[in-house]
Amino acid sequence: MSDSDNGKNGIQNSVEAREVSKTYRIEEMTVRALDGVSLEVERGGLVAVMGPSGCGKTTLLNTLSGLDSIDSGEVFIGGEPLHEMRDSRRTEYRARHMGFIFQGYNLMPVLSAVENVELPLLVSGVKPTAARKRALESLAEVSLTDRAQNRPNQLSGGQQQRVAIARALVNEPDIVWADEPTGNLDSETSREVLDLIQRLNQDNGQTFVIVTHDPGVGALADYIIQMRDGRIVGVGEDPEAAIKGA
Repeated sequence: MSDSDNGKNGIQNSVEAREVSKTYRIEEMTVRALDGVSLEVERGGLVAVMGPSGCGKTTLLNTLSGLDSIDSGEVFIGGEPLHEMRDSRRTEYRARHMGFIFQGYNLMPVLSAVENVELPLLVSGVKPTAARKRALESLAEVSLTDRAQNRPNQLSGGQQQRVAIARALVNEPDIVWADEPTGNLDSETSREVLDLIQRLNQDNGQTFVIVTHDPGVGALADYIIQMRDGRIVGVGEDPEAAIKGA
């Protein structure tokens, strides 16, 4: 399957997984983190992945995005076979087409907000002047222009997460992966971050796949992928049921 093949049909899913399995070896025990997972996420969707702790949510995000390898199955992102790519090609593909938001923000403490945001561009070879311009535009999109020169320790938790979102969006990715993006935030700040994610999804048409325990995220999603014991057990709209893995 390729971009051109999908284009002929007028349809292209952002994410397609087919019978994906992943196991980990922990001391003498083998843990099956994913057990034959298949799913599709349409381009431009906002999807929440929910379920009880330890059910495989983060492993699903890491394998679908190419941060981690799979043992078996197939993963297509925008029609491209991620599972067939060599590590270097997969890394390049992520840098060009994906953005990542994490619970812990993952900002470089010695860099200012704008330097954190422009870093992925510089690493991918964008010239400094162009990278700085795009980083400032990305910060403006999350209403943080006035904090561009502040370091992370000079920002609130919500502001740090907004910087992380700006960094995730600076390369204009087709898809944004988020792992517990509101996990370290109070309820009011969580609401602000979720409103921002929803606006960016609607305005930019970017796909968001969000791993979360937060019912507020589930309430905003187009639909919820419910997981339990490494499997998808349902697709629905009830965040409380999804948290329990019902």
